[in-house]
Amino acid sequence: MRVSSAPFVTSVLCSAAFAASQFGPICQAQNSTVKRHTPNRPTPIKTTAIPEIIFFNGVIYTGVGLAEDKPETVQAMAIGGGKVIAVGTTEEITRLAGPDTRLKDLNTANTSTYVFPGFNDAHTHLGSAGQTKLNVDLTGVKSLAAMVTKIEAFAKAAPAGHWLTGGNWDHTLWADKTLPTRQDLDKVTGDHPAFLDRIDGHISIANSAALAAAGITAKTRAPQGGAIDLDASGEPTGILRESAQGLVYMVIPPPSHDERLRRDQLAIDDALAHGITSVQDFSDWKDFLVFEELEQKGQLNLRISEWLPFKEPLDALKRMRAHHDANDPLLHTGFLKGFMDGSLGSRTAAMKTPFSDDPNNTGLPQYTQPQLNKMVVERAQAGFQIGFHAIGDKAAAMALDAFSQPEVSRTARNRIEHAQVVDPADIPRFAKLGIIASMQPNHLLTDMNWAEDRLGPKRAAYSYAWKAFLDAGVPLAFGTDYPVEPITPFRGLYAAVTRMSEKGTKTYFPENKLTRGQALYAYTQGSAYAEFAEKRKGKLVPGFDADFILVDRNLYTVGAPAILQTVVLGTFVAGQEAYAGKN
Repeated sequence: MRVSSAPFVTSVLCSAAFAASQFGPICQAQNSTVKRHTPNRPTPIKTTAIPEIIFFNGVIYTGVGLAEDKPETVQAMAIGGGKVIAVGTTEEITRLAGPDTRLKDLNTANTSTYVFPGFNDAHTHLGSAGQTKLNVDLTGVKSLAAMVTKIEAFAKAAPAGHWLTGGNWDHTLWADKTLPTRQDLDKVTGDHPAFLDRIDGHISIANSAALAAAGITAKTRAPQGGAIDLDASGEPTGILRESAQGLVYMVIPPPSHDERLRRDQLAIDDALAHGITSVQDFSDWKDFLVFEELEQKGQLNLRISEWLPFKEPLDALKRMRAHHDANDPLLHTGFLKGFMDGSLGSRTAAMKTPFSDDPNNTGLPQYTQPQLNKMVVERAQAGFQIGFHAIGDKAAAMALDAFSQPEVSRTARNRIEHAQVVDPADIPRFAKLGIIASMQPNHLLTDMNWAEDRLGPKRAAYSYAWKAFLDAGVPLAFGTDYPVEPITPFRGLYAAVTRMSEKGTKTYFPENKLTRGQALYAYTQGSAYAEFAEKRKGKLVPGFDADFILVDRNLYTVGAPAILQTVVLGTFVAGQEAYAGKN
């Protein structure tokens, strides 16, 4: 495990106030008998282990009672061997210190530090995030002109003939909301083929050189589940939707090993800097091999459960599953990720009835029901957990129909990712079938500006319906969909508890708001449950992984707008400092 080179605590450290208190002798790190626990703390301290490090004088949320909004807090926590050894009062826990125990006072220089279990992001794409960081990053561009200007600057600096990739553009942020065309790119890309995805990854724009490299013409037929947009004269506009994007992806030269390593490390570092200690990730298999290489070198400091592509042949999936120890707590393969449809922003989500602002369009389902049913049964009987990307209500219903087959176990913790628009009649089916709703509250902050236009008021009222799922007994797991949205979990927490725009000017169907405890639970213990790790992750109690974060404010009590300004002061994975903030 790679430990940050930033300084932390290399010897026993105590604040002056603590050293002068009745606990002063602890500063000499003398071991002594454990004092009986205080009556208000539910778990007695029973350990003979000598901690490697003790955090004390703080407000530490153990994760116990979060779901019921009766959160347990303690003052101190002892860590050893990558696990939490004991929690309790400062007096109790500091008495466990041995001669080599490091002590960390959480209340120094008149600054309070709060400790929470590390966030477990239940839905990321680290490889895509790193690719964007090292290529053309169009995140947040406010107009087509601004997009073109950034592309032009990158093209001028790139070697001759170099493919321009990356993207993350979002035309819904632009005043006219018009999709770009290949001609827009051709003006500034010179001899560079360019292929830049929209922020949701479900449509991309190609310039003429990229279309030519892929052999795409007016006569090219899109593969099942995809579409090639044509202009008034019948020629490709450059917009490729869903599976049609693969026609270009297959001709883009792959990144070198060193480039892939750099971009994956950038994405990992970004996650750690925002308080993420675990991710459930869908990247390329070659990215998984990079993560494996980092682990073998002792340089992987983020827990990664890597998904495998549902559509791959079953024998190939079995080989990938067998490649790495499934019980490795730092890195392993996870469920099979499939795509039922596209996105709302691209109007490719599979809907039961047409989009309100596109009355001839019901989206692009990626499977027929018979195809899907057959593949689900084959993979379920091979022992795979399965998760489907489903944005539209038809997509969710198709996934539920496949999961309802008698050959599919109700205890497999199968999942539906996103579940942004679900027919209210289908929500109870999640609970009946044991399906986890893996959702990303931060999507609402982006989508609320146009979602009601896409859906109409009736469907919009049951979109992003976190509380409706929870009330129906459906397990929730929260994530970000990074890099579709920023990796920060605090933006998702804010969205979950307010359903309000970041400027506080617009509210979206507030009846589906969650409490602080419910949102924090879904982002820690809920996401741990979704990957069969709830017995070792998501809480700071004895025997659990010592994965936690230090933040500058109390996420449970601070005013909701202040959640957005949260500063991570430190991120710890297995008790080791993986990110050192300015604490």
